[in-house]
Amino acid sequence: MLLGIVIGSVWCTRKAETLTGQTFLLVSPEGYQGPALVCADQAGAGPGDRVLITRGSGARTAAGADIPVDAAIVGIVDRVES
Repeated sequence: MLLGIVIGSVWCTRKAETLTGQTFLLVSPEGYQGPALVCADQAGAGPGDRVLITRGSGARTAAGADIPVDAAIVGIVDRVES
């Protein structure tokens, strides 16, 4: 899992039928070298929120059966303690 900050929304005028109803957000992962991730939002996050991201099979499980996603927001983070 990764922590990240929501930096924007992704709008699709055409998409696979199984993605209907999914909200997609652009997330900049913390401490991650690479481009921002497009995540299926399962937690109702918004711009500026710090979020918990899961990838791979965990993202597919969070989004629902037969939903083709690779990254999903599964939580909005209130605080991090070290």
